[in-house]
Amino acid sequence: MTSPRFAQWRPHPWHGLSAGPAPPRRVSAFIEITPLDPVKYEIDKETGYLQVDRPQVTSSLPPALYGFIPRTYCGDQVAALMPGARTGDRDPLDICVFSERPIHRADIVLEAHVIGGLPMLDGGEADDKIIAVLANDPVWGDITELVAFPGRLIERLRHYFLSYKGIENDVEIGAAYSRTHAEHVITTAMSDYEHLRASE
Repeated sequence: MTSPRFAQWRPHPWHGLSAGPAPPRRVSAFIEITPLDPVKYEIDKETGYLQVDRPQVTSSLPPALYGFIPRTYCGDQVAALMPGARTGDRDPLDICVFSERPIHRADIVLEAHVIGGLPMLDGGEADDKIIAVLANDPVWGDITELVAFPGRLIERLRHYFLSYKGIENDVEIGAAYSRTHAEHVITTAMSDYEHLRASE
């Protein structure tokens, strides 16, 4: 008896899962990295397994769950939303999810409420970081706008992304944006994803 392919048993996290129950406001997030994780993991686009991207090169660690929204893609349309971007980073759209209760396991899927985002340029590529809270979270779950979220936690996110590649990086982060713009980025990334699949 031959062994079935991995995809027959488990959907690919990027292509096989939905963007969420009610995107762009309530989305699914596939989590690659947990808070305080000293190693950066990233999904292998071909297989759907997590792979080690690199150990964190500085003492800065992610303050939130970090992953991506399935069936999104940062292509030309996403790049057009960010001043100074030459292109999108050609990856799924990143999302950072805050949870009051510690979640120490990656390679999981959760539902999150979008509240805002950070516009990040990485080497001239649009690399937005959507900010969300865990759905049904007892502390953060009722927050719907970024202005109601602790600013200190947003600054920790900013510091992490400005330093996570070490001293020699080419990262710029603008002012955090509202839920309305974050939702626009998400719908645009969903459109970029559809164009990507149609071109294959």
